[in-house]
Amino acid sequence: MPRLLVIGDIHGCLTAFRTLLDFAGLQSDDVLVTLGDYVDRGPDSKGVIEQLIKLDASHRLIALRGNHEIMMLFARDNEADFQRWLGIGGDAVLASYGINAARGPKSLSEIPASQWLFMTSKLLAYYETETHFFVHANADPDVDLAEQKDSTLYWKRFDFPGRHQSGKVMVCGHSSQKSGLPIVTEHAMCIDTWACGTGWLSCLDVDAGIIYQANQNEETRRFMADDFL
Repeated sequence: MPRLLVIGDIHGCLTAFRTLLDFAGLQSDDVLVTLGDYVDRGPDSKGVIEQLIKLDASHRLIALRGNHEIMMLFARDNEADFQRWLGIGGDAVLASYGINAARGPKSLSEIPASQWLFMTSKLLAYYETETHFFVHANADPDVDLAEQKDSTLYWKRFDFPGRHQSGKVMVCGHSSQKSGLPIVTEHAMCIDTWACGTGWLSCLDVDAGIIYQANQNEETRRFMADDFL
């Protein structure tokens, strides 16, 4: 039976990403949801986007938009946004492409068009099933998903929200857990476990309740989500 697998913030950590896919045993019929923040901070944003494009061609990939993709897109437009982006990890993105930042926003034209197309046309604001919904950062529990503010979906920290009016369980990233462990409540879960720091990249098997983890050292471990309740 196909699994629904959800992966937290990757942030350029290609080694952890590939190790995690292998450890979770990704199958051709699995549905893979990625929660955004593919770029910035880690060493190989280019490789992560390339890997996602390959997965989009070979599997059913549902890729959400993160605030770091938004900032990278803004960085193309003016010098102030470009410098701001460099300061939150954009410098690592340019390094992964071998691009010199001296040209300012124009330097981003050296990134392949296929990768810009992925970031501008493939990424979604949210995804939902009959029992769960998936967002990058957070959701107002009293507002329909289609009516959520961008400031909430992409920027709001995990604040132990109440149960969403839909009754569904929220799964999000964005709020990095320096412990390397997810936050799990009865109706919300944060699986950004600081892959780009000294933490882990997490993958939730939604139906089985298993959390797989891998890091940049190619170490792996797994838990049951219920262990954190």
